[in-house]
Amino acid sequence: MSFITTRLKSLYNDKTQQVVLFSSTAIALYGYDQGMMSLINTNHNYLHTMGIAAESPIVGIIVSVYYLGCAVGAVFFSWWADKFGRKKAIFFCLATASLGNLIMFIAGLGYSPGARSVMLLGRVVMGLGVGGVDSVIPIYSSELTETEARGKALAQEFQSNIFGLLMAFGINIGVTRGLGKGNQWAWRLPIIIMQVYPIILLSFVHRLPESARWFVRKNRKEDAKKALQDVFGEEGQNRYDELIGISEDEEGHHVSYLEMMTPGQPQFHPTMVTIMGQINQALTGYGAVSVYGPQIFELLSFSPILAEYLTLGNYTSYFFLMSLAWLLIDALGRRRLLVESSGILTTCFLLLTLFAALTSHSDQLHILVLGPAIAGTLSLFVATGAFGIGWLTTVWLIPTEIYPTYARARGTAISVIVWGIANFGITLLTPIMFNNLKYYIFLVFAATNAIAGTWTYFYLPETGGRSFEENQEFFVDAKEVGSWQVRKVKGGAYKRMPYKDEADAERVPLLHRIEDQLP
Repeated sequence: MSFITTRLKSLYNDKTQQVVLFSSTAIALYGYDQGMMSLINTNHNYLHTMGIAAESPIVGIIVSVYYLGCAVGAVFFSWWADKFGRKKAIFFCLATASLGNLIMFIAGLGYSPGARSVMLLGRVVMGLGVGGVDSVIPIYSSELTETEARGKALAQEFQSNIFGLLMAFGINIGVTRGLGKGNQWAWRLPIIIMQVYPIILLSFVHRLPESARWFVRKNRKEDAKKALQDVFGEEGQNRYDELIGISEDEEGHHVSYLEMMTPGQPQFHPTMVTIMGQINQALTGYGAVSVYGPQIFELLSFSPILAEYLTLGNYTSYFFLMSLAWLLIDALGRRRLLVESSGILTTCFLLLTLFAALTSHSDQLHILVLGPAIAGTLSLFVATGAFGIGWLTTVWLIPTEIYPTYARARGTAISVIVWGIANFGITLLTPIMFNNLKYYIFLVFAATNAIAGTWTYFYLPETGGRSFEENQEFFVDAKEVGSWQVRKVKGGAYKRMPYKDEADAERVPLLHRIEDQLP
């Protein structure tokens, strides 16, 4: 008992742990929505209230319009985070997500005309808030975390994302079994239960420290010193001195979204890396797997009820396997996890195509359907784990590591914008592909995963084990050699994490070279 009390006191006083815990709970909002909508889409009362058929493309539109809201929210709240601070931005992100959730809950409650419009409005508003959370939280977390632990911290946060998905899907199954698919509360209760997340988080925001990097950027140096001492104790003074040196080199610099998208501008290369990271994550197909999990198991010839339980099992496995992500991401590096996971995903989706074809033609082939169905299920479980370990966290982490402070919020916002647009397309097209391609949808995902892994191998630098400033050095070196291929930059040094003695040798003044590239 005394151990538990001591541990709770430590957590209460340890600001870094508070940041990770808070950020983890906030990121869970994104996962909860995915798990929430997967069974709501099949609720008979929901479809009737919205005035749509089960196979109507409008089902996909209601799901996917949320991602467009995320894209807009990322732009707005990243601007807010730069102007008014990370904490204030997070507060209003959560408040917006809460409002959107409430609008979704009341859609068609006691009335029918206009229910679909209200639901669409709620999806967009909630997307605005969650998009803000997804753009601001990774910045905030990375700015308050040790260089050697940035990956672990964000991986732990995204494990909570999977907990949110698992929690929502489990609640969905429970209320659906208890109330039936014809009951409106079987889809309304999972929506309103989501309010637990923003309400708890809103009550805790005031306890969090503000980002010292943001304070320094706003020339609030005493506040920055106090914030660093609050988080890091006696080490805070050293960090403050280092941060002031970095800030002086960046002082007066500003970059717009348009400039970041302009070839030749110093932030163009890292922006292309950021954009391709999110496009490649979308190409893995796991936005579709998360939202349409039961339908995928039905392609393996499982009954709708069994498909739902298998989806719950897949999400449970997903959650526990995410522990490997935060154990490996700082040990093996971002790039290696991404490339190797792409290879596993490509193989698994090829196998899924084969096994789904066998189950679909089992009568003609005179084979038992159970064998290939079980093999396909195992392939999907492995693929889900590979995605979680390799692709879920890394593409959100890398944009927080490769930009200078003055461009970091915009760079992370661009990441969320591309994620929102890409997932809008994927979740909109997936029901159409299900209806027309059947199990050949797995073959499409196998090909797109191969494309994602190939691009990553050639063009993504390893950002693990390096400071923000050392990662910016890669883009300076790439410009000097005139190539974006990682193997051609600095003798391929950025294909892997630096060894300890090598990292120590690299931590000499780099800023004079970076400064030459600043606008």
